[in-house]
Amino acid sequence: MNAAANNRWWWLRHAPVPDPEGRISGRLDLPCDTSDGDWFAILANRLPRNAVLVESGLIRCGQTIGALEAAGLPLPPARIEADLVEQDFGRWQGRAWNSLAAAQDPDLPNFWQNPATATPPGGESFSAVIERVRPVIERLSADLAGRDILVVAHAGTIRAALAIALDIPPEAALSFVIEPLSLTRIDSVDTGWRVVGVNWLPS
Repeated sequence: MNAAANNRWWWLRHAPVPDPEGRISGRLDLPCDTSDGDWFAILANRLPRNAVLVESGLIRCGQTIGALEAAGLPLPPARIEADLVEQDFGRWQGRAWNSLAAAQDPDLPNFWQNPATATPPGGESFSAVIERVRPVIERLSADLAGRDILVVAHAGTIRAALAIALDIPPEAALSFVIEPLSLTRIDSVDTGWRVVGVNWLPS
């Protein structure tokens, strides 16, 4: 894919959602844990001061942005791009993978055989996520030429951006680890895309 303009895209996954049972969050609007002040201070020093701010609209992204501001990062009002929301896992949302397996969910075997293209019941496939994220990236790259763009979003969204930038199959993009509060940098350049770093974690 050719980028429409030169930009630096800073993709930040939101802070962790507390859930010892490991349930599937998907599009559920769940709060996150922003208690790690040291971590946010490192991020606040790392991120650009003049970026356009974009988020998906879920509460965990807004809370992450609030914690960045509290750590000293001045940010403009966020642009809400609903198509950057996490993958929709349909009726599996709020359930744990092990409970679905224990219940012998009939749709689960096909999903694990084809995790990039299979559609969870009532949800969407990861391939579909890529196709809804793509036009947002293209539009913002064209509208915000030459700008830093800070996106606070989700693991699935960031994997989709990597699939687009690297022009790789959805199956390959799912192999990327995207931890909570990790930073991924993807620059659009005249010749296309350049991946500067993936899953950078402050330490």
